[in-house]
Amino acid sequence: MSIIIAILVFSIIITIHEFGHFIAAKTNGVKVNEFAIGMGPAIFKKQKGETLYALRIFPIGGYCAMEGEDKESADGKAFCQKAVWRRMIIVVAGVCMNMLLGLVLLIVQTGISDAIVTTTISKFEDNAMSHQTGLEEGDKILAINGMRIFTSMDMSYKFTNDEDGVYDMVVERNGERVSLHDVTLSSEVGEDGQKTIHYDFWVQPGKVTPVTTLTQAFRQTATDARLIYISLADIIRGKYSLQDMSGPVGIVDSIGDVIDNERDQETGKIDWKGLVDSVLSIASFISINVGVFNLLPLPALDGGRLIFLIIEAVRGKPVKPEHEGMVHTVGMAALLLLMVVITVSDITKLV
Repeated sequence: MSIIIAILVFSIIITIHEFGHFIAAKTNGVKVNEFAIGMGPAIFKKQKGETLYALRIFPIGGYCAMEGEDKESADGKAFCQKAVWRRMIIVVAGVCMNMLLGLVLLIVQTGISDAIVTTTISKFEDNAMSHQTGLEEGDKILAINGMRIFTSMDMSYKFTNDEDGVYDMVVERNGERVSLHDVTLSSEVGEDGQKTIHYDFWVQPGKVTPVTTLTQAFRQTATDARLIYISLADIIRGKYSLQDMSGPVGIVDSIGDVIDNERDQETGKIDWKGLVDSVLSIASFISINVGVFNLLPLPALDGGRLIFLIIEAVRGKPVKPEHEGMVHTVGMAALLLLMVVITVSDITKLV
């Protein structure tokens, strides 16, 4: 089941991304030679107008092949013949569709939830350190150590990625912004001598209404997008290694864990509402991840292609196609190598 769910999730996310390029290309008068879902030999294909539509056997990708995309073409409807601003729209359309898909999935997930997890404190544990060092019931946490807080996930990130458990916060209290310094969370020292910080307060549940659903979905989208950039920065700084990253194999394993968590150990029955909620959360995060990652200014990614278009707009003439193609080829080889390394790491974790 985890493999089937993963294939469906990846297929939808990739299809939506390529459809973004496709619809933007058609809208801007660019000839699309082929729109394919999947890779490898075609199991179904149909020519309609100037475009070949294909469903290919391996559900691991897809593409929107445009005339004149990677080489010169004299066709008036070729990608390379269009104005720079039109090509920019086509390049970023896939990213926009992934972000939109992530937002829609979050709207659905939030809409079927029993309540929204807010950032407003409802009560404290007995002798809670956070209460003793400044927090009060009813405080809405707005920022922690200088980072704006959109959702409870932001709170979790800041709390779990701090070593001393002491924080500067900004809260909304009785309608006013209040700055708090050296707020401390309760902690425990384990048998290994390590200090473990835990939440010593609860937050208020929010009502699920059309307005709060949309608001929460937008906030969660912002949270996911920012956490992706923060995580990439942490990897560059050496805080995390490649072993902390996950690829398709790791995601399948995570979905399997979700299914196990939603399965009653005695009866074997699955809590389908809980499973759908978790899968929607994973799918939305992956879709936003794909969108954000593709926007990075790296060769072979949409962000890398956008950089070349920006250079062309500034210079008034394009970079030679063979030079740009060489850069994207090297970038694609590097990305494929990275994927192999991450996949090997995922398999090693399973073993």
